[in-house]
This record gives sequence, structure tokens and C-alpha cells, in this order.
Amino acid sequence: MNWDTIQGNWKQFKGQAQQNWGELTDDDLDRAEGNREELEGRIQEKYGKTKDEVKEEVDAFIAKL
Repeated sequence: MNWDTIQGNWKQFKGQAQQNWGELTDDDLDRAEGNREELEGRIQEKYGKTKDEVKEEVDAFIAKL
């Protein structure tokens, strides 16, 4: 699955993202609205991970979808 597909189906993706990253709130995901950089930034803030760690996590998550 590519990011364009995720952007087009953001409402469905939000639920899956929230299951994967439980500390993300609906508000966090609403603010991201399909913007990968925004999503990665919010994950970074909530989990205290590096930019590279989060990018790899998001890539792995997308690959599973």
C-alpha cells in the first residue's frame, strides 16, 4: 500500500493507526489528516523516538496493510 492510498482512505486508516500507536488521540490523527510528516511528528512526540525510528515504524506498518 502506498501513502496516496492511505490519504484517500484516511478515516479507515485512523483506526488502524490508533490500534498500532495507542497513545495517539483522535485529535492527533485529525490534525495529521493524511500528512505523513505530521503523523510521524506526532508519533515522535508521544513516544520519544527519533525521526529515523518513526519513519521505519511507519514504513513497516504500511507494509503490513
